[in-house]
Amino acid sequence: MDSREKEFAQLIKDNQGLIIKVSRLYTNSLEDEEDLFQEIVLQLWRSYDSFKGNSKISTWMYRVALNTAITLFRKKSKSLPTNELDINHKDFVEDDDEKQQQISLLYTVIKTLPNVERAIVMMYLDDLPYKDIAENLGITEVNARVKMNRLKKTLKEQMEKYA
Repeated sequence: MDSREKEFAQLIKDNQGLIIKVSRLYTNSLEDEEDLFQEIVLQLWRSYDSFKGNSKISTWMYRVALNTAITLFRKKSKSLPTNELDINHKDFVEDDDEKQQQISLLYTVIKTLPNVERAIVMMYLDDLPYKDIAENLGITEVNARVKMNRLKKTLKEQMEKYA
């Protein structure tokens, strides 16, 4: 393995959490999640040389991951029913049942959002600054803030419906 490949492997290792989150939010099964993870890593490798360093590496990775997920989601949604929601929460700690139910409900509601809104919420939950969210989605920072405020209200209303 040359130094470039080692550097890339370390980059994936250091940022695998964001790839897993994107994979989990845009799939309905563990197999699809694993496939999407691999596809994202492949797309990151293919575009690794094009990263110019104008933004943080994590911002670039989010953009590639989201674009890959949305592209595959669109392809699959043409052939799969959109009302299937099978969320795998194997990675959550099972210490507080009510808290876990709330987390599960939140992810269920997030999965019903359109792609762009889902991406905004995901990045917000990852504590990305609005500037980075805007850059990833090609919108203004003000627009990202407005969308997130509206999404907070929508998520709250949807969660109250289910509760």
